[in-house]
Amino acid sequence: MAADRVEPGRSDEVAAGQSDHAREDRIRTIEIISAVLLSLATVLAAWSAFQSAKWSGVQATRFSEASALRMESVRASTAAGGQEQVDITLFAQWVNAYNAGNTRLANFYFERFRAEFKPAVDAWLATKPLSNPHAPSSPFAMPEYKLAQAGQANDLLASAEGRTNLALQANQNSDDYVLMTVLFASTLLFAGLASKFTARAVQTAMTGLALVLLCAGIGFLAAFPRQF
Repeated sequence: MAADRVEPGRSDEVAAGQSDHAREDRIRTIEIISAVLLSLATVLAAWSAFQSAKWSGVQATRFSEASALRMESVRASTAAGGQEQVDITLFAQWVNAYNAGNTRLANFYFERFRAEFKPAVDAWLATKPLSNPHAPSSPFAMPEYKLAQAGQANDLLASAEGRTNLALQANQNSDDYVLMTVLFASTLLFAGLASKFTARAVQTAMTGLALVLLCAGIGFLAAFPRQF
């Protein structure tokens, strides 16, 4: 019976030992969780920084392509304007020669119409503009009058706009990954601080916040486009 009794001092020592053991287990658990969070956050922060740099490169490339396409569009538009001036000049000379009754000179100008211009002239003459008050005012108002260089200029400009939109999207992607880098850096901060405090409530709060930030960041990353 005497062996079954525990001295009051001995009981306090056992309780204190159990409390220390539980505290050590809790600290060890917090350290393990923090280590896992720190490892994942470090890798994901590096990945986000890498993706941000890659998208910045895409942005620069797309802006350069857009600039080059716009320059080509301007060249094509300038060439189209020059061709139109040639058409206008020859047409005016042909009309003057025709009105003057100089058939030889009128034929001379007519034969020198550009290949793109002749279909519009033929279509306009088919409307009998001298007797038809509803005829278009000139071949330039006919749908047959088309300048290949003008169409090319429009196509190049549309392509340039497309490249610009891609560049702006790449810039947004880069900014998003920068935000993710900041988010994972915050995860590193809170996970690292968790093991520095002794209060259980503070440790739990820091670890929980780090875990929430990490999960949120992983969710965002899964939805973001990637460059390799």
